[in-house]
Amino acid sequence: MKSKHVAVLMGGFSSERPVSLSSGKACADALEVEGYRVTRVDVTRDVGAVLAELRPDVAFNALHGPFGEDGTIQGILEYLGIPYTHSGVLASALAMNKERSKTIARAVGIPVAESKVVSRFSIRNEHPMKPPYVVKPVAEGSSFGVVIVKEDQSHPPQVISSSEWRYGDTVMVERYIHGRELTCAVMGDVALGVCEIIPTGHAFYDYDSKYVAGGSKHECPAKLSPNIYQKIQTLALKAHQAIGCRGVSRSDFRYDDRVSEEGEVVWLEVNTQPGMTPTSLVPEIAAQAGHPFGGLLSWMVEDASCLR
Repeated sequence: MKSKHVAVLMGGFSSERPVSLSSGKACADALEVEGYRVTRVDVTRDVGAVLAELRPDVAFNALHGPFGEDGTIQGILEYLGIPYTHSGVLASALAMNKERSKTIARAVGIPVAESKVVSRFSIRNEHPMKPPYVVKPVAEGSSFGVVIVKEDQSHPPQVISSSEWRYGDTVMVERYIHGRELTCAVMGDVALGVCEIIPTGHAFYDYDSKYVAGGSKHECPAKLSPNIYQKIQTLALKAHQAIGCRGVSRSDFRYDDRVSEEGEVVWLEVNTQPGMTPTSLVPEIAAQAGHPFGGLLSWMVEDASCLR
């Protein structure tokens, strides 16, 4: 029913606000073209009152980061009884916490990298594990706060324990996996294509690689042997289902094929609110699978529900 009133939630107050505004605008514009009645909502602390007054048929969640993809806004929508897109309260909270989601993934046989959660102050004077390793905020997205420590680095990165750090006092330290950056989208109960991300001029797939035009090259579909390609699809769907995701998600992987073609495939995380900007991966992967942007968003609106 294309006459549905869709509130597109965007912006918010996390560090990923600019990305969310870009995603939200792209989604709102496309949904209007598809025939929906769209209200753009720049989310603030009074979002509950705003939505209670609007009473949309569906809330399209285009928020990113804390409060938008960690179960918080999902809980508000459940309380208000407004059907919404993407994953529900529990799956969103679990996926946002990198260590908790890895615990679930490991339990169902998905290969993950060795890691530990520590206070950022405890790694001021000595390495928490043998380099190379990666330090990540436990609950941030868009590669905010990610620091790679190389083999020849004699001291831990000092920025993590400094006053400049804005990503919380608890961090995850994870073994660095060499190799190729791969990602796979899941739509409902179907794993879509696998895409390789090749950063251009960047050491890894950081914020600028993700969102600045020309920051990365996307090889869709990824040039992989059929067995590796299918393995990544299987693992992405398995993670989506084990964590309890709904709608669309995207799992990220590293694939180290330096020694052999079979190599090492390692699951990094699942993103329950994948970017929908002009440079985002999920729209590109979906289009390769025969789902143009407008059709993908229409599917997400029609899939929306409470109790997700």
